[in-house]
Amino acid sequence: MKLAIVTAYPPSKVTLTEYGYHLVKHFRLQKEVTEIVLITDKTKEAKDLSFTEEGCKITVKECWSFNSYKNVFGIMGAIADTKPDAVLFNLQFLKFGDKKVPAALGLMLPLICKLKGIPTISLLHNILEQVDLENAGITKSSFLKKAYNFIGASLTKVILSSDILAVTISKYKGILESKYKSRNVALIPHGAFETPPEPTYQLPKGPKQVMAFGKFGTYKKVEILIDAVEIIRQRTKQDIEIVIAGTDSPNTPGYLNEVSEKYKHVDQLRFTGYVAEEDVPVIFNDSAVVVFPYTSTTGSSGVLHQAGSYGKAVALPDLGDLSILVKEEGYKGEFFEPESAESLADAIENIITYDDYREELSKINYKAACSLPMSDIAQMYVDYFAAIQMAKAGNISIDTIIAEREKEREMEKEREAVELLVK
Repeated sequence: MKLAIVTAYPPSKVTLTEYGYHLVKHFRLQKEVTEIVLITDKTKEAKDLSFTEEGCKITVKECWSFNSYKNVFGIMGAIADTKPDAVLFNLQFLKFGDKKVPAALGLMLPLICKLKGIPTISLLHNILEQVDLENAGITKSSFLKKAYNFIGASLTKVILSSDILAVTISKYKGILESKYKSRNVALIPHGAFETPPEPTYQLPKGPKQVMAFGKFGTYKKVEILIDAVEIIRQRTKQDIEIVIAGTDSPNTPGYLNEVSEKYKHVDQLRFTGYVAEEDVPVIFNDSAVVVFPYTSTTGSSGVLHQAGSYGKAVALPDLGDLSILVKEEGYKGEFFEPESAESLADAIENIITYDDYREELSKINYKAACSLPMSDIAQMYVDYFAAIQMAKAGNISIDTIIAEREKEREMEKEREAVELLVK
């Protein structure tokens, strides 16, 4: 199979860049994939393909830009030139722009591919029904919220025209099937980007690093984290460093600079800026705890899966998709009230004070991450592309194949649970 993957890709700063990187990295090792056509956004620096010593050929087509009105023509032109056997779209609603028209036009692409007869899977990381438009920095207006919801529902129907629409959370699948009467929605978990060798769970010498990672300023606010650590410092004499790893959200440019200025009096507060892919392991491995200072959620959390793969304890709010992930995928952490610095201080302090407890959480999260490696996720997509071909041949319907695959996965989970109990 010659597979085209439409995604943002490092060193791009567009949303889902990191997930795109790991999709390509693991698809290249699937024996069924003979070539990957990476259809990606334009960047001044070269694309990060440092892993290409092994695996299939990768052809790069830089042909679209964030907020460009011409993205449809660029992407469809690349598909016409390379003639892939199948296309995978790595999507969320603001993937192609934060302006209404470019964003909407980009989401028309799965329908166009389907009309051209190209087997198409769209991975949708969030659904508008589960996005808090105000917290996400999109709009506060009640009128505009209704307008966005109407437009979002219309675009969701367009994306559902894909042969298969993949989501990473079971709740999303239920909503789409109930509201849109769709039977081509497949649950394919997010997966852990890397599964490094099991760590020692020991911390480096020096201050204990309390780290938050991501794009900040909308529903991810770091003030609560800084305030919480200051509370702990007043209670105890623990040596703590606060690490804010990442950049501003595209919707809130300048946010981290403002926070840095506001808290310039705070000791041991470090802003790393953009973290390159090769530096991600260092940021996580040096951390005592990974904190999720969120007031809402907009999809499955890549940061939670990364924290698990590096064997890290986490402090997170008991809300939305994070709560679902913890229940469904076996992660564990200290929960806190989303807007309470006191509650977050308690959660962080419980982890960094008691090493045995921190290690227990770390081991549970590492095990959860290892149970869903990205290589397995890539294989699920390959299997679903094969299923689309079967359906086109008239042997079986897509919804029947999806139901069978998900039943098989549930049976496998039950077998693993029984084996664990026996051990």
